[in-house]
Amino acid sequence: MPARPRKKITISILIPFLVFILFFSVMVWQKYRSSFEVPVSPPRQNTEGNRSVTLFFAQEGTRLAREAREIEPCEDDNACLKSVLDELLNGPVGELEEAVPEGTAITAARIEGGQATIEFNRTFSDAMLSGSSAEMLAVYSVVDTVAVNFPQIKKVKINVDGNTGVILSHLDLSEPLVPDYSLENPPASEPEKSPAGTTTNRKGATR
Repeated sequence: MPARPRKKITISILIPFLVFILFFSVMVWQKYRSSFEVPVSPPRQNTEGNRSVTLFFAQEGTRLAREAREIEPCEDDNACLKSVLDELLNGPVGELEEAVPEGTAITAARIEGGQATIEFNRTFSDAMLSGSSAEMLAVYSVVDTVAVNFPQIKKVKINVDGNTGVILSHLDLSEPLVPDYSLENPPASEPEKSPAGTTTNRKGATR
């Protein structure tokens, strides 16, 4: 008869112990499971969307030639215009030459309808190389670069240091200018083979 109270005491002690063991086991299992779960990585930001642009630089000091470049995405056309011109002023990365005088800076650039207005500092005119060819290459590297990258632009107005009636030694910038792609260096033509096996150039001379 005295053993019965002893069993009750044993059971009353055992039950809380078992509950504690069960709780502890669940916590250990959850920790073990979480250590083997692959964490979900956050979504990557899309780094694509750069805009390919075409810049005009001088070639051998006599012609204009194209160079491809990429710029970061921009908010609107005015911001894109500024970015394109900044890349032009940064100069070529290949074998071409700068056409715009070194030290030229853009003070403003905007698009209004079919016209772009570019505001340069005084260096654009003051540091311009002498000669009509140098002026043509500098001016039309800007005009053609703007027009080819923004098809909606038909004319480009260039102002210098707030002066809207700039006249260089050989070029009048008081009025908007239209692009002139005739200054671009034409692509080299491949000789055509005649039936007799001789080659013929574009002028028709055989060799």
